[in-house]
Amino acid sequence: MSYWDDDFEEWFRKFMGKPRFGLVRDVLGDIEQMKKEMERRFKEQFPDVPKELTREYETPEGIKVREVGPIVYGYSVTIGPDGKPRVKEFGNVRRLGTTGPKLTAEREPMSDTIVSDTEVKVVVELPGVEKERIKVNAVEGSVDVSAESEGRKYRRVIDIPSDADISTAKSAYRNGILEIHFKRKGELKGRAIKID
Repeated sequence: MSYWDDDFEEWFRKFMGKPRFGLVRDVLGDIEQMKKEMERRFKEQFPDVPKELTREYETPEGIKVREVGPIVYGYSVTIGPDGKPRVKEFGNVRRLGTTGPKLTAEREPMSDTIVSDTEVKVVVELPGVEKERIKVNAVEGSVDVSAESEGRKYRRVIDIPSDADISTAKSAYRNGILEIHFKRKGELKGRAIKID
């Protein structure tokens, strides 16, 4: 697909005024060159794109278009109880050691774990998913959250403290945010007890 056509040149002339020294063709040529370089780098980084993330269609002008996406990558940084920063990645771009990143159809949603003296709260962002489509499984030390809706798949395994009592789990889902609460097992930390 080329950005250059007579209609665009006319619009560009009206917008920018009378171009000097082939400015229009230079700018559009640079845009076309950047687009090709971005496509080359994308193909180099992600040679195997999942079919679920690929859409092909033909425009009314008869141009075949191939779209890939959505591609989601982000991270959050928090300070742990030990004072050290903790980086959590989310999205559907995964790092695989030295072999480079891999693009998957399944996204890891953004999540956070908040620990207090009495409870453990896990917060997971699942935008665009109906409550009935969410599955939560807890085992000692982790919670597995998965959800699927039209065009979206989420899955994340979240580590929780070993003293989180999974038998007390309660959850709520509102406005794309899932909260899971666990009471902590008989934690005696910070309390005095009488020993006979």
